[in-house]
Amino acid sequence: MAQPETLVLPPKKKRSTKKVVRNWIIAVLLLAMYVWTFSDIGINWSQIFSERTLNNMTRVVPQLFSPEWAVAPDAMRLMGETLAMAYTGTLMAALLAVPFGFFAAKNMFNSRLINTSAKWSLDAIRAFPEIMLALIFVAAIGPSPFAGVLAIAVGSIGMLGKLYSEVIESIDMQVVDSLEANGANKIQILFYGIIPQVIPEFLSYAIYRYEIDVRSSTILGLIGAGGIGMMIQISTMNRNWDEVGMALLIIIIVVTVIDYFSSYLRKRIV
Repeated sequence: MAQPETLVLPPKKKRSTKKVVRNWIIAVLLLAMYVWTFSDIGINWSQIFSERTLNNMTRVVPQLFSPEWAVAPDAMRLMGETLAMAYTGTLMAALLAVPFGFFAAKNMFNSRLINTSAKWSLDAIRAFPEIMLALIFVAAIGPSPFAGVLAIAVGSIGMLGKLYSEVIESIDMQVVDSLEANGANKIQILFYGIIPQVIPEFLSYAIYRYEIDVRSSTILGLIGAGGIGMMIQISTMNRNWDEVGMALLIIIIVVTVIDYFSSYLRKRIV
């Protein structure tokens, strides 16, 4: 009777000394970065865990979880203003980012000067957060939702322009070459060879950016750019934490709903 074969496991590979040393160096560097970060920002741990801080937390947090329903209509109205700000700003950015995307795409303009200038412009725009742009526009035109719209529009151009350029660079150039070989002019190539390929992803990225801009718009009101952020600012100054809780509850619900529908629309488009 034949004896059953015994399974022999392959020998385990020994970790090389070089890899072990490399992993230890990375771990030590990460630990040093964390230690340097916490020591450099000057956290006062005794103040964080002091009796005063704990008393403030026990006073504020319960009010946040007990929202004042009487201010719900005002909060919903201001949330609608926030959504309108985000929509208008995103729409402006989605349109203005298109030429930046074409100028930055290497397969559209075979000029390093044009490509580099467009990419540097988009990088420079992305360097400024929306709240800094809002401060500039509030100082320029005064506290108003329009200042928030301009801040969102300018801030969104940088991200959308970069994404648009990547989409344009990934199109099938054989379609463009075929149209050109059949005598199509530049306008015909644009409308029949390029736009049909890029418009679905353009729309998808614009909708995704709208999600981000809704969140950004809720903050801009804190510096006078309109929307529900102004309600949070006023309620915080007056120590009406139950009103702040109501505003936060509405923000959470609205943002969650928008995220769901945005994800659904983007899946249907692309």
